[in-house]
Amino acid sequence: MTDSPRIRVLLVDDEPLAREMLREMLQSDPEVEIVGESCNGREALEAIRSESPDLIFLDVQMPEVGGFDVLASLEKDKLPYVIFVTAYDQYAVRAFEVQALDYLLKPFDQERFDLSWQRARAQLARDRNGGTDQRILALLEELKAGNRYLERLVIKAGGRIYFLDTAEIDWIEAEGNYVSVHSAKKSHLLRETISSLEAQLDPKKFVRIHRSSIVRLDFIQELQPWFHGEYRVILNDGTQLTLSRNHRDKLQEALGKLP
Repeated sequence: MTDSPRIRVLLVDDEPLAREMLREMLQSDPEVEIVGESCNGREALEAIRSESPDLIFLDVQMPEVGGFDVLASLEKDKLPYVIFVTAYDQYAVRAFEVQALDYLLKPFDQERFDLSWQRARAQLARDRNGGTDQRILALLEELKAGNRYLERLVIKAGGRIYFLDTAEIDWIEAEGNYVSVHSAKKSHLLRETISSLEAQLDPKKFVRIHRSSIVRLDFIQELQPWFHGEYRVILNDGTQLTLSRNHRDKLQEALGKLP
């Protein structure tokens, strides 16, 4: 048994099985004290403020208040270290932009968890010997500075992981719980809903024109009046999409009044 202070950990995930798995993976370490579990962002905020954990395992997508929103709502003296946990690899870039200690993509195994946990323990040990790491304070300032939009997408294909700049995206097409991202006449399939991706893209550069499509504004070449208040949207590569009446206001706001 060590004389070092125990590491106070909070588990935040809306899936009970996910919290149970994290709890089981932590139980072999005698230096861990799990101070609570939260199933949504509001509970997490209350627990962080009352329990002052050293570290939180934080789900990104939760009802009402997501993981990034939780961090943006915290005061400097209540900001713990963070390991993000999520089923969606699309958040990886932003997780590291806000300087999380690590990012666990579900499903992960014990080996991957142990690597993340040892990294967290090492960082906490450094802090206890020399004061709070300034990068975690930079995290709060960055989050409170305002919304940050995705600058790159994480693409996995053929056993490789690479990045695609959002400036290279021409248009995006919904395919159920996936999206097909079109870029330079190539397409990349991502495990992401189109609504979730829309919320992460800069609305000054991208606009949703239909329930199943998003386009980059400067890739639009022409609009042609169609039936019942709809338009045909002609892109620079000749692709033809439909601007639905339900999304006409968004494009009108971005481009100006439509005829």
